[in-house]
Amino acid sequence: MQILFIGDIMGRPGREAVAKILPEWREKYRPDLVVANGENLAHGSGVTKKTAEEMFSAGVDVITSGNHFLDRREVFEYIKEEKPPIIRPMNFEDGDAPETDGFVAVERSGRKIMILNLIGTMHMKRAYQNPFLLVDEFLKAVKPEINIIIVDFHAETTSEKKAMGLFLDGRVSAVVGTHTHIATADEQVSPKGTAYITDVGMVGVKNSVIGMDAEIIIKEFKGEKVKKEIASAGEVEANAVLLEIDESTGRALKIERIRSDVA
Repeated sequence: MQILFIGDIMGRPGREAVAKILPEWREKYRPDLVVANGENLAHGSGVTKKTAEEMFSAGVDVITSGNHFLDRREVFEYIKEEKPPIIRPMNFEDGDAPETDGFVAVERSGRKIMILNLIGTMHMKRAYQNPFLLVDEFLKAVKPEINIIIVDFHAETTSEKKAMGLFLDGRVSAVVGTHTHIATADEQVSPKGTAYITDVGMVGVKNSVIGMDAEIIIKEFKGEKVKKEIASAGEVEANAVLLEIDESTGRALKIERIRSDVA
């Protein structure tokens, strides 16, 4: 089983890049399933029906999210009515995004694949339930026939992500980190068969500050008050990982970093 996971897609530049590069990636890597983090789809903040459907039309099968998912609550009506495969972190506080789930199961080649979304608690502006305790209990209730489980852990610190990867080693097929937008070089298959990477990276303007307009962010670091904007012009970098999973055991066989520049 081949699963392609695309990192945080930043606004229009990211969406346009996915529409260009994903057909090439599908042809080259032949993934059975494509998952993408879409919490920044709508101008860098949240998801809308329009931006989500652009990604589904481009070939994305499942959209995960993160803290910015709550920025555009109009998407909840779309999710409630049409039930697209868009999920939110399952450890959001009760009452946050009740129209959505923190997981989705899809079927490919006769096998059920579960995608889970979690969010970290370190250095986040909102309060969330403990992701370690919640996912521990959740996995105990997953039916044995669902043995391919992919976790998007949307977290700020490398330590929290690494801890989650080791905590879930052997219990899920992969733990992929999102949120910090810089692809890390620590992809590995852990001792008990779980693929791991601290951060997949982003799909956004290359010469930016994690997808945001560089000049504006530099001014902010210099102490000026600014209005943040995403970077909208220039070459886009597209980052993803390709996961190879043993269908019979759910164990990861391989994780490969993928990076392309999209003009």
